Amino acid sequence: MTTRGFLLGKFMPPHRGHLFICDTARRMVDELTVLVCSTDDEPVSGKARFLWMTEAVPYARVLHLHRDLPQQPEDHPDFWRIWREVIREAHPEPIDRVFAGEPYGFRLAEELGAAAVIIDPDREAFSVSGTAFRNDPAAHWNDLAAPARSGFQKRLTILGPESTGKSRLAAHLADKFRTRMMPEYGRAYDVYYKQSHYAKGTHWTGDDLMVLAETHAAMRAALSPLAGPLLIEDTDAIQTAVWAEHLLGEPLPALERFAGEDPADHYLLLSPDTPWDDDGVRYAGAPETRAWFFDAAKARLDALGLSYDVIAGADWEKRNADAEKAAETLLAEPVATGRHG
Repeated sequence: MTTRGFLLGKFMPPHRGHLFICDTARRMVDELTVLVCSTDDEPVSGKARFLWMTEAVPYARVLHLHRDLPQQPEDHPDFWRIWREVIREAHPEPIDRVFAGEPYGFRLAEELGAAAVIIDPDREAFSVSGTAFRNDPAAHWNDLAAPARSGFQKRLTILGPESTGKSRLAAHLADKFRTRMMPEYGRAYDVYYKQSHYAKGTHWTGDDLMVLAETHAAMRAALSPLAGPLLIEDTDAIQTAVWAEHLLGEPLPALERFAGEDPADHYLLLSPDTPWDDDGVRYAGAPETRAWFFDAAKARLDALGLSYDVIAGADWEKRNADAEKAAETLLAEPVATGRHG
């Protein structure tokens, strides 16, 4: 005989306490249903929470209920009847066990004709709460369910001409803020493919550059759950769009559109005040070319209305310090929760 389990919650956002309940529940039933409940006036997107939970608990059937319903028994005299009918509509099959992390689970189970299993109501195993996380994401980052991290993470992306220290600065910031750095995919593509077949800067096509930008974005998305509250990125599609114009002689419209679809939260634009270092791979070292790269990146940032700081001067230590200050300012800003959901 199949046993069915059920639990509901806001999961705002999903954290290790929620996943502990879900994982316990799935070990006690044959089929588990998780109902993500949301309303219009909540601070985290309901759609985002549904998608995060779907990814976080792949062993369960995850449903989304977005409806303006009473949230507490004192909100409506028919509170329990309303919720009983809503749950029966979403889950018409008989429910054997209702799982919850709070005492309301006893009454809910009674309404549904099921047995109640209340897991860690005093939060002895995991003390984090959704409210605490929303108030200070960085302090509770390790408790956040991995699929939800992109919705609360800040992205800091570094742009600029060649030989201005983008990769070195990205690595420095990643180490300083104990997070991950997304390396520049374009350099790897150029070094290990293009320059092994053709002369530097030749035989580039629009298709090459689109695949380069798409691969970089996919790698960034894969790295995001493994990083901290701040993800450092060495260039993005805006930089690739600048390279496209340089290599092809004109902007690539598809890439320009792609560059504006998912921008970073803040950019550091590095000025070409640092000496040119010919490492055998670079090939855009003429002073006028470096100045053009800077101006072309700045023009795109301005056109898209994006937030950025210019990191200028030839003193590497000062450039590092200015970048650290910008990163600290970004981390201190409130998060638009669920913005990527």
